[in-house]
Amino acid sequence: MPYQLYGAAVRQARSPAFYLDGGVPDTVEGRFEMVALHAWLLLRRLREGGEAGKATGQKVFDILFDDMDQTLREMGVGDLSVGKKIKALASSFYGRMQAYDGGLQASGDELLAGALLRNVYGEGADSGGQAEKLAAYVRRADRDLHDQAIAEMLAGRVVFGTPFQQAETVPDTI
Repeated sequence: MPYQLYGAAVRQARSPAFYLDGGVPDTVEGRFEMVALHAWLLLRRLREGGEAGKATGQKVFDILFDDMDQTLREMGVGDLSVGKKIKALASSFYGRMQAYDGGLQASGDELLAGALLRNVYGEGADSGGQAEKLAAYVRRADRDLHDQAIAEMLAGRVVFGTPFQQAETVPDTI
C-alpha cells in the first residue's frame, strides 16, 4: 500500500497547476520540491496513525529516497556520487519537514509562506504572491488529509484536493 500512497503524492506533485498557476519552477529542483512537499503532507498524516501509520510512513519515506536514487542514476550521476547526493537530499528533506511543520503550527501563513518561498521558489526570489497561494493550498491539503480516515490511507487510498481554487468567473452578458 505504501507504493500507492507515494504514487498519489507524486501524481499530485506533477499537477500542471503548480507550475502554470502556482509559478513553481518547472525544473528538476522544482519538481523535487513538490514531491517532497506532498510526501511531507502524507507523512505528517501517517504519523498520527499509531504504529501502523508510522510503519507505513517509514515505507513511503524509503520509497521516496529509492525513487530519488533511481532518478539521479537516470540523470547520469555516477555511482560514487549518488550516496552523497541522497544523504544531502535527506538532510534537506528533514529541514523542510521541520520548517513546514513550524509554519503550519504558527498562526497565519507568513512563516509557512516564507519557508515555501525559500525552498520552492529559491532564496531571495520574489514569487509575486505565489508562495502565499501555495501556503494556503498546503494548509487546506493538510486539513483535507486529516479529514481522511487513517484506515483508508493504510489501505493505500488517499485523495489530494485541487491544487488551487479556481476563482469564480462572472459570465459575460450581452
